Amino acid sequence: MIEDALMTPPGRIGHMDVALEEARLAAVRGEVPVGAVVVAAHGHILARAGNRTRELNDPSAHAEMLAIRAACAALGSERLTGCDLYVTLEPCPMCAGVISFARIRRLYFGASDPKGGGVEHGPRVFSHPTCHHQPEIYSGIAEREAGAILKAFFAERRDA
Repeated sequence: MIEDALMTPPGRIGHMDVALEEARLAAVRGEVPVGAVVVAAHGHILARAGNRTRELNDPSAHAEMLAIRAACAALGSERLTGCDLYVTLEPCPMCAGVISFARIRRLYFGASDPKGGGVEHGPRVFSHPTCHHQPEIYSGIAEREAGAILKAFFAERRDA
C-alpha cells in the first residue's frame, strides 16, 4: 500500500475519470469507447480525446493519437517530456510507438487488450531494444470501469 502511494502520483484516478468520460462520449458517437488524457507535469490537463476513427474516416484517429497531437500543438513541440498519458484501454502498437516518440513520461491505462494491445500484449513495443523511449507504465487503473464501458458497447452491437 505504501509502495503504491510512492510509485503513483496523486490525482491519477481523477485524470482517469476524465478519460472514462471521453470513452463514454466516444460510445455515444458510435466509436469504440476509448478515451485519453494528456496531463502536464504540473497536473493540468493539456488535451483530452475519444476515438474518432469512424467520424474522421481515419484509422489513426485513436484517442491516444488525438490527445497527443492536441497536446503537442498546445505546447508547440513534438515532445511531451514530463507529461503523462491516461487511457482507458491498453494502447495498440501504433499508439505505443507514438507514445515513445512523444517521450511521454508515464502511461496509465485501464483495461488490458490481449487481442490488440501493444504494451503488455502483442509486440510489447516498449520492451524492444530499438525503442527510443520507454515510459513508466501503470496498468489496471479503473480497469473495471473501463472494461465495463467496452463490454456494454460491444454487447449492444451484438444485440442490435
